Amino acid sequence: MGVLIVGSVALDSVRTPFGEVEEVLGGSATYGSIAASYFTDVDLVAVVGEDFPEPHREFLRRRNINVDGLVTKPGRTFRWKGEYGFQLNEAKTLRTELNVLETFQPTLPASYRQAEVVFLANIDPELQLHVLRQVERPRLVAADTMNFWIDGKREALLRVLKEIDLLMINDGEARSLAKEVNLVKAAQWILGCGPKGLIIKRGEYGAMMFNAHRVFIAPAYPLESVFDPTGAGDSFAGGLLGYLAQSDDLSDATLRRAVIYGSAMASFAVEAFSVDRLKDVTEEALQTRVREFKAMTAFEEIVP
Repeated sequence: MGVLIVGSVALDSVRTPFGEVEEVLGGSATYGSIAASYFTDVDLVAVVGEDFPEPHREFLRRRNINVDGLVTKPGRTFRWKGEYGFQLNEAKTLRTELNVLETFQPTLPASYRQAEVVFLANIDPELQLHVLRQVERPRLVAADTMNFWIDGKREALLRVLKEIDLLMINDGEARSLAKEVNLVKAAQWILGCGPKGLIIKRGEYGAMMFNAHRVFIAPAYPLESVFDPTGAGDSFAGGLLGYLAQSDDLSDATLRRAVIYGSAMASFAVEAFSVDRLKDVTEEALQTRVREFKAMTAFEEIVP
């Protein structure tokens, strides 16, 4: 199985305590697609302006990402500017320019419509629904969102929840969506809205996966150097869904392993600005990090 990813391709400007970059490659679909491409074929759906640098498009092609759905429209590419303090879990948005993304209504290439795994990355929920209507028989549909859409497009977002299998959001977004402080109660409310599964991303504290029957908790990988958290959540989602697609298995056990592979990809993403670290992740480095995740959480049963 391959993965269809719809979201934003952006030019980001980011400042952290460790440095600053201007107009580098970013966007939810970018991070998700690169992470997923380490496991399976990826079909990308997004829009850019005429000012989008051609080397970025070529890089995506070299990652074996199908960019037939990366449309160029007259105007400027979506831009985001943000900064992080030493509390790296939360970005402060300084400027958002939707530009060509504001009026984007994609028509999927015919080859994309057979997608079995779909990731509706963080974009307008109306646009998420528009894309989903064009996919014929997906086996798994996952989605992300943010407080901007939770507050501004709540009814459309609730319609999205009725049609997806897995929602992946951070803890603040889960609380805001459910209007509930307790994460367990928030998860129960969200699952009641339609999705079969929910993953709550908690930054440096890892991730919690909920379904109707059980909870699975994975730690974050302990890193000595975190340069730029931008795109970590999308890299997590891309790695998770890419692993599921490669496995051709949607069982609970495989989903748990996929959470660990997603966490590993997210840990690489934050080690440099933009997608620089994701460009050269080796299979050996990935498997080493997955083994280290396993060692961190292994324990022996104590027999009384």
